[in-house]
Amino acid sequence: MDTMRERFISVTSRLLDEDPRLALVLAEISMDGFRPAQERHPDRVINVGIREQLLVGVGGGLALTGLRPVLHTFASFLVERPFEQVKLDFGHQGTGGVLVSANASYDWPAGGFTHMAPGDVALLDTLDGWTVHVPGHPDEAEALLRHAYSAGDDRVYVRLSQQSNTVPRPLGDLRFRTVREGRAGVVLAVGPLLDNVLAATEGLDVTVLYAATVRPFDDAALRAAAGRARADVVLVEPYLAGTSAAAAGRALVDVPHRVLPLGVGRAELRRYGTVEEHTAAHGLDAGSLRQRISGFLR
Repeated sequence: MDTMRERFISVTSRLLDEDPRLALVLAEISMDGFRPAQERHPDRVINVGIREQLLVGVGGGLALTGLRPVLHTFASFLVERPFEQVKLDFGHQGTGGVLVSANASYDWPAGGFTHMAPGDVALLDTLDGWTVHVPGHPDEAEALLRHAYSAGDDRVYVRLSQQSNTVPRPLGDLRFRTVREGRAGVVLAVGPLLDNVLAATEGLDVTVLYAATVRPFDDAALRAAAGRARADVVLVEPYLAGTSAAAAGRALVDVPHRVLPLGVGRAELRRYGTVEEHTAAHGLDAGSLRQRISGFLR
């Protein structure tokens, strides 16, 4: 199976051939994969080098000309480093575009903390009007990328990961989907953490919701699930723990409830190890999740 990033390269290359409004801006990352597309469309595949603020500024400028810009690099360099440009060149100017990141929270541990971005979605939450997709499988990534590219002039962030669930889920209207039903509580699994959540909750009487699109937050789906079960909600997110806690609280503002936010911790893990070791250290492996979820629901 190809990775989400490989699928991004193949899908975007094809759509550059089909849609003259699409433009791609890179900062060296994934440039080798897009070289054939650049040869075919040198005016719409632009590599600015390792200049991430310029990457976003060029994308904002292309949007002002009527193009649909796609900006791509690692998450830490796409959202965190050029955040002022994201805020001004898209939000303040009222332009649209698609930010497509790679490496998620800790997908390349050897790169160290400079290449980790568990706070990217929380940072974008400080801005208005961003749609955020967190696919859990390459097939979902393709569907969400196609949706993002055709979404008029909206501002969209697509968060790609090296981690993946074993099978894709139907996305339909982009709302949260019910994967399993129960009455003792609700567990919301985001993107590539669904498999771990399903393993962790095997045999537990809980409803499992799946989200590949987290912004806008699906208030109605969470309220409906909480109405069918006890309103104890566990959020399992592949980025900073608590990122969606406020959104869940707003969705359930009229319902007595408890929320347990699980995700990547704030502590910097300086012994970088492997992706699996990071997952376990943050308590996001199936065994740790089962212990934490069971303890909370008791």
